[in-house]
Amino acid sequence: METEDGIYTTTGERKYLTVSERERFVEEASKEDLATFAFCLLLCLTGCRVSEALALKVTHIDRELRCVRYLTLKRRSKVVWRSVPIPNQLVETLVRLPVAEDGKVFQFSRSTAWRRVVMIMERAGIAGAQACPRGLRHYFGVFADSQGIPQPVLQRWMGHAKLESTAIYRQAVGEEEQSLAERLCWLMP
Repeated sequence: METEDGIYTTTGERKYLTVSERERFVEEASKEDLATFAFCLLLCLTGCRVSEALALKVTHIDRELRCVRYLTLKRRSKVVWRSVPIPNQLVETLVRLPVAEDGKVFQFSRSTAWRRVVMIMERAGIAGAQACPRGLRHYFGVFADSQGIPQPVLQRWMGHAKLESTAIYRQAVGEEEQSLAERLCWLMP
């Protein structure tokens, strides 16, 4: 069972991928068709939700600014668009994908997308609460915070209404916490 928010389940399992898990995931995803690979990269590199990625239209890819625009989900009261920067290679990959009549970049269902990500996680040897698309979203938040991305910027990129939602990624854990702890002399051999 998972908590409503936070980066751990109620049983103490981590809900985010580590850097090495993410690397294994991307390596396995690269063996898939181009659309699946691009979808997986989009989840890793932008922290978007599955439904936000699936709603992406070619008109939401800004080649000039090298970003994608998402209609933020979970904002019941108003329409909120957000832009998230992406590497130029991903921009070029996304615009090369065949586009559906409605302009959407990805032409598979939410359940198919979910299954593909979980299958790739399994092949990459990733198991536990983090072995799902949401684990990639949490990875993005933890990694961005560990790289010093200011909280208000990360909040906007992730589409959080409240800064408190983004603040959960401030918890330095796992590999990130180990790197901080290595600064202490008591960890020296």
